[in-house]
Amino acid sequence: MSTQEKTLEEVLLQEEVLTQNEIVLYNDDVNTFDHVIETLIHVCEHTAEQAEQCAILVHYKGKCTVKTGVYDDLKPRCSTLLEAGLSAEII
Repeated sequence: MSTQEKTLEEVLLQEEVLTQNEIVLYNDDVNTFDHVIETLIHVCEHTAEQAEQCAILVHYKGKCTVKTGVYDDLKPRCSTLLEAGLSAEII
């Protein structure tokens, strides 16, 4: 692989990293652990264990990143979380 090809590959990798966004889920006093866990499994395709860990982090830390990816993938997921009554945003 030439130096030019390596540099191009590095630039593309950096662009990919920079275009990653996150859905951050915030704590509230309304939703139950079960509702949060079930919603994360359904919307973010978490395993039960992942969803439970995120719910615990949100409860004790106030927020948790629940999904990382490109904006176009995250937007409908975040909207669904909001429609389910959860507090979330894309950053």
